Amino acid sequence: MLRKNRNFKRNEKKEFDSRLLDLARVTRVTAGGKRLSFRAVIVSGNKKGKIGVGVAKGRDVAIAIEKATRAAQKNMIEVPVLQETIPHQVDAKYSSAYLILRPQAKGRGLVAGGAVRTICELAGIKNISSKLISKSRNKLNIARATIKALLKLRPAVDKKKEDLPKKETKEEKVQKSKDAS
Repeated sequence: MLRKNRNFKRNEKKEFDSRLLDLARVTRVTAGGKRLSFRAVIVSGNKKGKIGVGVAKGRDVAIAIEKATRAAQKNMIEVPVLQETIPHQVDAKYSSAYLILRPQAKGRGLVAGGAVRTICELAGIKNISSKLISKSRNKLNIARATIKALLKLRPAVDKKKEDLPKKETKEEKVQKSKDAS
């Protein structure tokens, strides 16, 4: 009888890069006193257009990071990357964080800071400009606003002359109205 390989995930090649975006110590007050735990925010991506943000809490830092990494890989989204940038300008608001992402010419680089920079690097976007309009400095809200903005992106379509709809001439319109009646 053949034995199933139970350790197949351990031998699997790590496809996604993960970065710790924020680590916070949070306390919960109970009747017995204060309970300490840690909240980890992890960004995970493959630098080819897939990106995810995960948030998790744990009694220990290592547990929180591990849970957040699993959550980030579970909540992956696909980002349309066109010539190492985004197809068009987009803005998004999440909670108090409001930001704008703009495409840039090749060679301009990643003009973004903090959470937006980390997310764009792991998504594989090399030329982009971002502006944080709000005064929010909460890394989690900024990360979620960035993901929301990237979700709004529509892939660019190459439009050829044959694919464009033809304009009807006056004669064709008259002919069509005669056929209809």
